[in-house]
Amino acid sequence: MKEYVITSESVTEGHPDKICDQISDAILDNLIAQDPDSRVAIECLVTTGTVHIAGEVTTRGFFDAQRIARQVLKDIGYTDPRFGMDCEDAGVWISIHEQSRDISQGVTENSSKEQGAGDQGMMYGYACNETKELMPLPIILAHRLTEKLAEVRKNKQIKGLGPDGKSQVSVEYQDNVPKRITAVVIAQQHIEEISEEYLRKEILEKVIVPVCKEYLDESTKVHINATGRFVIGGPEGDTGVTGRKIIVDSYGGVGRHGGGAFSGKDPSKVDRSGAYMARYIAKNVVAAGLADKCEIQLSYAIGIAHPTSIGVECFGTNKVPEEKISQLIFENFNMTPRGIVETLKLKRPIYKKTASYGHFGRNDSDFSWEKTDKAETLKQAAALKSESR
Repeated sequence: MKEYVITSESVTEGHPDKICDQISDAILDNLIAQDPDSRVAIECLVTTGTVHIAGEVTTRGFFDAQRIARQVLKDIGYTDPRFGMDCEDAGVWISIHEQSRDISQGVTENSSKEQGAGDQGMMYGYACNETKELMPLPIILAHRLTEKLAEVRKNKQIKGLGPDGKSQVSVEYQDNVPKRITAVVIAQQHIEEISEEYLRKEILEKVIVPVCKEYLDESTKVHINATGRFVIGGPEGDTGVTGRKIIVDSYGGVGRHGGGAFSGKDPSKVDRSGAYMARYIAKNVVAAGLADKCEIQLSYAIGIAHPTSIGVECFGTNKVPEEKISQLIFENFNMTPRGIVETLKLKRPIYKKTASYGHFGRNDSDFSWEKTDKAETLKQAAALKSESR
């Protein structure tokens, strides 16, 4: 029997890096709502008491970046200076200019050519059949834990919690099937007056057990605020930057990652839209029963519409040859930037909610890349091709 452990982590919406992702995507949403063709590449940095916003924007819309940033901080729960940031008093610094014309001329559609990719690079999508979301179990559990931490903070089921927090889950696999959790790690910010003893009891009872009970046993190790204290948190405890949680955002370390971040980028940037399409393809391949696991790699050149390469890896779990799966992908998915945007309806203000708890494996109708509407077509086409041989 082959045994191994996979570990994934997640962070709450109040983590400094996630503050930045949400501000960047909130600005993107605001602009796309006004002008769906907006070109946006927004970066954010937060540290004690300050928010720094920079980037490139070309749009027919108007936005107040300072107001948007303060609203995001308020929505997260940064309304108390004790948590390292106050939405009312934080300083907001802005440096935004127009998108480079050299980039724009390669991306903008004209009468002679299609819309080109907004940058070069490679993107990966992944799916597997070990959860109903067709995602790896460790990252799904890690996200559910941080979502639960935010829930018990906001509804005050556990008193004295701050917005900043993390989770980490280690899952033991036997013959490629997840069997049990070997370890759960929680770090949760809290006010000075709350004891660690109270916090550990409440988090175990109201967060960890409800989320993980199916996979817990007497040997599972649980670590809650392992340093013994987590009062200084948020931007006061750690500087945050947009795009620094790319593994949290994707598959928790299972499968590969092209390196490009998602948040703050409009869908002409294939770092984002290409990764969404790769997930859409991989998920439909698995949902069709063509493989138990599927990883898709797409690569692009700036200004060029069609991918420079398309890779399929099923890790030996494919039920039909990978060459056949590749052919079905070419026949059933439009992987040009324009095709991706139209297929997944990406010119919508849907991005802020992607910036916390993962871009994939979410049960939300706006997450169009999570649909499995191509699965039956792929299944039937694979069967027909098998019969014709």
